[in-house]
Amino acid sequence: MRTRIKELRARYDMTQEELADKVGVRRETIVFLERGKYNPSLKLAHDISKVLNAKIEEIFIFEEDE
Repeated sequence: MRTRIKELRARYDMTQEELADKVGVRRETIVFLERGKYNPSLKLAHDISKVLNAKIEEIFIFEEDE
């Protein structure tokens, strides 16, 4: 899975810490999400999409295994 979290955060000049505070997780969770090392719950994906004002499918890109 790839994400556009870092790119979308930059749009709002938002730090990882600020996004984490707004969605109720630790900064490390945002780091892992941005690196594609963590699959969010549907609630977390929804909360991030609201904060970043983007659809879930615009933020999280699920790639099929070859």
